[in-house]
Amino acid sequence: MVSLGCPKNLVDSEVMLGLAAQAGYAITDTAGDADVIVVNTCGFIEAAKQESIETILEMAALKAAQPGRRLIVAGCLVERYRDELRTELPEVDAFIGTNELEQLPRLLRSPGTTIAPHPVALRPRGGIPARERTRPDADYLYSETTPRIRTTPRHYAYVKIAEGCDHPCAFCSIPQMRGNLRSRRVGSILAEVERLAAEGVREIILIGQDTTSYGEDLGLKHGLATLLRALAQVQGITWIRFLYAYPTRISDALLDVLASEPKLCRYIDMPLQHAATRMLHAMRRPGSREFMEKLIARIRERVPGVALRTTFIVGYPGETQADFDVLLDFCASQSFDWVGAFVYSDEEGTPAFDLPDKVPARTAEARRAKLMRLQARISKQRLKRFKRQVVDVLFEGPSEDSDLIWQGRLATQAPGIDGRVLITDAPADMPSPQPGDLVQVEITATHTYDLVGRIVANRTPPSA
Repeated sequence: MVSLGCPKNLVDSEVMLGLAAQAGYAITDTAGDADVIVVNTCGFIEAAKQESIETILEMAALKAAQPGRRLIVAGCLVERYRDELRTELPEVDAFIGTNELEQLPRLLRSPGTTIAPHPVALRPRGGIPARERTRPDADYLYSETTPRIRTTPRHYAYVKIAEGCDHPCAFCSIPQMRGNLRSRRVGSILAEVERLAAEGVREIILIGQDTTSYGEDLGLKHGLATLLRALAQVQGITWIRFLYAYPTRISDALLDVLASEPKLCRYIDMPLQHAATRMLHAMRRPGSREFMEKLIARIRERVPGVALRTTFIVGYPGETQADFDVLLDFCASQSFDWVGAFVYSDEEGTPAFDLPDKVPARTAEARRAKLMRLQARISKQRLKRFKRQVVDVLFEGPSEDSDLIWQGRLATQAPGIDGRVLITDAPADMPSPQPGDLVQVEITATHTYDLVGRIVANRTPPSA
């Protein structure tokens, strides 16, 4: 299994692995040893699509080297370009969309089988206008009973709480690929998290296209807040965080549960996309710069010590230098903990695709680089406050950079996207910590994105 793209896609890959194993197939992490290769693709932006195609062609070459080997392509790229892929990639034996994961065992048993999406009527809810709802077959949701083989480290796991999205962002193709919002039941999620805790998972990361809309389709008024409070009672879990938040869905109820439950990470990943009001309207995003500034102030007031991560799109059609200057000024004034910046990707089938005044690629890339240089200075300055402090760190084991040091994360650092704590020393008489242990680290140095420190104590009981 080659899994590309976001954590939501990774969960789909883990489900497919679980389904294959349940059907009696052995899993190998070496493509050259496999009789069947599955590539789970991403089709969100141009760079991701290109990576997906290159990976498919690489795996197709491996298939050609061994007669009888099969190649299956799954995921978002299939949802967007199923017919084109069938025509252009005859070496692929089968294609699986994001709502057809459970068909994998049937394909493994019957190589010549093809899959046709089954039509299911969309529910008439708010968000995406009916004329733009393009996925009438999207209804799949995995549950606590769905087999799954996790590929993340043992101490943390992603849990998908909902699928699809009802927001009408002009640049986004997710509704075409994933359909409208569909939330899992609280009991299903709770049962899955309890099982993960029993397996040794210490950090739960809730994911969805917009986790803050969780439960709206089920009639829940404060769905995510209710879910988080229930999950915080699960024994054995140390940290819980959620990705990703939509600005107009940040309720006081959600902020209050973040502030009051010790297991909930005081961390909000809230993609804002831009700060210039004109750009927000063009993107079909809510609010204005003033709205966002008031929202951020409210978050920080109600959840002391919260870390804020956001992402921005630069080079959106019609973005002027003045619009970009507004974004720079906004970032400087708000001093976010973590920022990601992306150059606009012109995606067919989205409303933005037909907009005039495209920004030249060189200009857009220069703006992205300038924004990230600004954020690097902000991050370096913000991390200095940790110098000489003793902080709780989730221990993760050897560093990705060197076996000579360890690494871990603060509650305000999500795996794979934020900085790390690099651990250089520990008391000689202390048993070596294990991944998932909560250790106390004295910070001895700070860098642009990472912290450096030494362990002074292990907070995790030996029996845990």
